[in-house]
Amino acid sequence: MQNHTQLHDIGVIGLGVMGKNLALNIADNGYRVAAFDLDVAKVRAAVSQSQAEVAAKPAHSKATELTGVDSLKSMLCALTSPRLLLLSVPAGAPVDGVCSALIDAGIKPDDIVIDTGNSLWTDTVKREQEYAGKFVFFSSAVSGGEVGARFGPSLMPSGKKDAWDSVAPIWRAIAAKVDNTTGLPIERFEPGNPVLEGEPCTAYIGPAGSGHYVKMVHNGIEYADMQLICEAYQLLSDVLGLSAVEIAAIFERWNSGKLNSYLMGISAEVLRQTDPLTGKPLVEMILDKAGQKGTGLWTAVSSLQIGTPAPTIAEAVYARALSNQKALRTELADRLAGALPLQDIDAAGFIDELEQALFCAKICCYAQGFQLMAMNAAEQGWELDFAAIARIWRAGCIIRATFLQSITEAFEAEPKLANLLMAKSFAEALSEAQQSWRHLVSKAVLAGVPAPCITSALAYYDGYRRETLPANLLQGQRDYFGAHSFERIDTPAGEKYHLNWSSTARDLQKL
Repeated sequence: MQNHTQLHDIGVIGLGVMGKNLALNIADNGYRVAAFDLDVAKVRAAVSQSQAEVAAKPAHSKATELTGVDSLKSMLCALTSPRLLLLSVPAGAPVDGVCSALIDAGIKPDDIVIDTGNSLWTDTVKREQEYAGKFVFFSSAVSGGEVGARFGPSLMPSGKKDAWDSVAPIWRAIAAKVDNTTGLPIERFEPGNPVLEGEPCTAYIGPAGSGHYVKMVHNGIEYADMQLICEAYQLLSDVLGLSAVEIAAIFERWNSGKLNSYLMGISAEVLRQTDPLTGKPLVEMILDKAGQKGTGLWTAVSSLQIGTPAPTIAEAVYARALSNQKALRTELADRLAGALPLQDIDAAGFIDELEQALFCAKICCYAQGFQLMAMNAAEQGWELDFAAIARIWRAGCIIRATFLQSITEAFEAEPKLANLLMAKSFAEALSEAQQSWRHLVSKAVLAGVPAPCITSALAYYDGYRRETLPANLLQGQRDYFGAHSFERIDTPAGEKYHLNWSSTARDLQKL
């Protein structure tokens, strides 16, 4: 451990992958960082890495070395007041464990504790209330994974506004940056180069919990975006018989157009990777069972609780669940009949239709996410700036894409936009491509290739473009067996009626 007498600007507690890289990122930007972890080896490794990296930087670099501390009490003594403490520990009980330990160590009421983990947003709301008077509990969701944390993440902070004023300078320094004129990420992380100016991918989201809710929806969109690309991969493989390398080339071409995104780019890279052990495409050697950490599930559950349709996000969660039923799928593969191979497929036409379908489904996926955020914000009394949220997702985060610039512009033009499908640019794009989308879905169904996200997104689109849905029959059914009542199309909204279905007269009652 180092023993520096100079006080530090911020303390980082938890030096796992994310915590260590956030600490190094903060130090790179000239802030003095005190670092602590229960695992002493992690502290030593982080300090050693910091020293080596600072020594290798050019003379003009403002990077500082991390300082390791051996206890939370030592950390509190090492920080300027009011203290800033960044927590990078697993969500749930570990967060409360550290908070309790900080209270025991002597934290002060005006000190700020920043939870950067993937906490459930309702837990964040409770913690702000629970720790009030002991310290200021603040939160900031972080997106971008290991590389983002190290070189520039997307940050979604929420909590007390005056706490944000204290945190903001550091967050704006370490966040990913976007070119103000083009809306594109600034590639600024070559060793030795100074940090270029640009718009930081962070903004104050709102009251406690709002930042983690926005990040939760971000992750729900991420689930769907990943599944959409996976469905495209399977369709190209199973219907056209293309190899992993051939599909990679198609993804790379798409990545240079309107489907440009971080996820599309890395998908092409994954498909090109050769397995070091067998020489086959690595993707073919990876078991088809997908993991999840819960944020996609939370998003789907929230949509059901609020009553806002997010079928594409939910289907992405179900797809991961289905993938884990590997043994059952293997058994049923020999028992259930499948579709006959499609004949006379125009490969070029199919690929073009798939590109159009992916773009349309992506629009619908984001529409679902933003509508969900709007509905929950209305319930919680939050004032969310959706143009700002789209802006901070343009770089640093996992769903970063050129496409987000169009979403930013849509909300800048109409901040109270009820649904992205109502934006002129998106409505026109969907209307132009929807027939290709339908052709693609029909071919997927006829070929027996599951495409739950592409298909559910089309159902979402068709549901919203239909003025009349069969819920009139559904209300009739509910009134028949449960006397749940119904409204009429020829009476004022809100007036309820019930038909006495068991009576021979079947008289109509106004309730």
